Amino acid sequence: MAQLRQEVAPQDVGLDAKALDRLDQHAAGLVDEGRLPGFLVSVARGGRVAHLTAYGHRDLAAGLPVETDTLWRIYSMTKPVTAVAVLMLVEEGLLALDDPIDRYLPEFANPRVYVSGSGDDVRTRPAAGPIRVRHLLTHTAGLTFAFYHDHPVDALYRAAGLESSVPSGADLAETIAVYASLPLQFEPGTQWNYSVATNVLGRLIEVVSGRPLDAFFAERILGPLGMTDTGFHLTPEQEPRLAELYGETEDGGITPVPGLPVRGRPRFLSASGGLVSSAGDYHRFMELLRRGGELDGVRLLSPATLALMTRNQLPGDAVLRAFGAPAHQERANDGLGFGFNVSVVTDPARTLAPSAPGTFGWTGVATTAFWVAAALDLTVQFMTQVRPRTLKIFPDLRRLVHEAVVAPVG
Repeated sequence: MAQLRQEVAPQDVGLDAKALDRLDQHAAGLVDEGRLPGFLVSVARGGRVAHLTAYGHRDLAAGLPVETDTLWRIYSMTKPVTAVAVLMLVEEGLLALDDPIDRYLPEFANPRVYVSGSGDDVRTRPAAGPIRVRHLLTHTAGLTFAFYHDHPVDALYRAAGLESSVPSGADLAETIAVYASLPLQFEPGTQWNYSVATNVLGRLIEVVSGRPLDAFFAERILGPLGMTDTGFHLTPEQEPRLAELYGETEDGGITPVPGLPVRGRPRFLSASGGLVSSAGDYHRFMELLRRGGELDGVRLLSPATLALMTRNQLPGDAVLRAFGAPAHQERANDGLGFGFNVSVVTDPARTLAPSAPGTFGWTGVATTAFWVAAALDLTVQFMTQVRPRTLKIFPDLRRLVHEAVVAPVG
């Protein structure tokens, strides 16, 4: 277990302790108001944890507190782990970023693109080109989510039983076959739309490596990094440390809600959002990214490949807002580009919160977040377990952390 602890005083690494207190007070206020059950936040510079706070409860009904070894459903913070796995296969020569995915997943041969209509009257045409590996890594493949309600193809996903991205009882291979049977929203590589693409990458990893996704992660990433508290399901010994999952109610409160099953190996291994992790483990993963693909003598990726992953990959260095991001995401995406399963700050002046150029990271649907500001030697994570309706805390968190950076690392 990678136990997280504070290693250095904030002032010794150029952080303002009073500003970090404001960060804690803001998040604690949300707990005290009943909008969050509890939280953990860590801020590290140069790889050393300089601020670590756990507050509130991981299980309100049981009265169990958040602790540094609490386990969290990290949902889409799984995606960067999947990107690392894919890029390891690229470095080994088993994949190429520009490979058509139907070379490995023949069900994606001859994709069709939406033209017009809805429901049974949808009209499509053959795609001008194939879906490539890089399209999946950048969410430019033309895939979507059923829950968007923004496009007629979203409705086709719902009609196919993909409300939760997986048909009832299906495994990863069966789920991918359903995705492949549906039309694309747009020509691959021409727009950005956050989607089920990372689940397709999960199946690609299985086919190319010849290993189940959970085995590949454990053997090639989690084990070598010492991330023993991270996986697609819990051991009986880990179960008491799992945080309860809550959903935001219409009146701004929270109530327990079901989450992805993690007690026992799930039939569907979600490369998009299936991992459970601890703050100590995810700190190690963030440090792998900050250090260019190496941690404690274990190298998973070369610095050049890690730099590629965390650089804006949208054509023409476009930002998300200008590259087809859905209207409801436009403001949040202003000033951001996209790498391989991470957002990348391209214009700090246009983001919703202060940030350094090149800062990258991602969030999870249960209001978890991480980011790495390599220019500042800074890694940050925030863990809680609330599926939000109106709750928006990340801009404030980013602002408060940014205000705490007052000097270079000592």
